[in-house]
Amino acid sequence: MLGLAVTRLRITQIRSSVGEKQNKRGSLRSLRLRHVGDTVDCDDTPQVRGYISACSHLVRVEEIH
Repeated sequence: MLGLAVTRLRITQIRSSVGEKQNKRGSLRSLRLRHVGDTVDCDDTPQVRGYISACSHLVRVEEIH
């Protein structure tokens, strides 16, 4: 990718998935988040945005440049 800056996202799990429906827990698992306080850095893709929207009340998202 010459000349294109890929936006990165830092995603942190801020709430537990206990009591959440299976699809919400699956979205967290797909984002590689297992415990409260876990943080991952991901590329900003439509797939990742979909996972985030499914469990937006459980995570905090920051853009990294």
